[in-house]
Amino acid sequence: MRDANALRRAFTRLLRPAGLLVLFLTEVLLAEGGSLSAAVALAATAAAGSALLACSVISARCASPVPRTRVRTAIRDREKRTAFLPQRDPDARGRTRPRAPGHALLTAAA
Repeated sequence: MRDANALRRAFTRLLRPAGLLVLFLTEVLLAEGGSLSAAVALAATAAAGSALLACSVISARCASPVPRTRVRTAIRDREKRTAFLPQRDPDARGRTRPRAPGHALLTAAA
């Protein structure tokens, strides 16, 4: 019951400014241009937008939250699918240190 009242208040908060805007724009279009078709098109667009907004709010409120373990698994799976190799440690055991260009080695000078 509490969620239904909160949802109703949220719809009222969202739809009241949209309704006032539609009424204002309808009056402006009818007073200045006299074109009824433009006013009807505007009202239909606003109604469709409001219906889409209402449906998206309802579906967002009804969706269950995703558990943290699922998010962690999704991140791990995405990491496995990445298209680049991980950076390698140049100081790892068994690797020779990279040398800067400069003096030639004695063995290569012959």
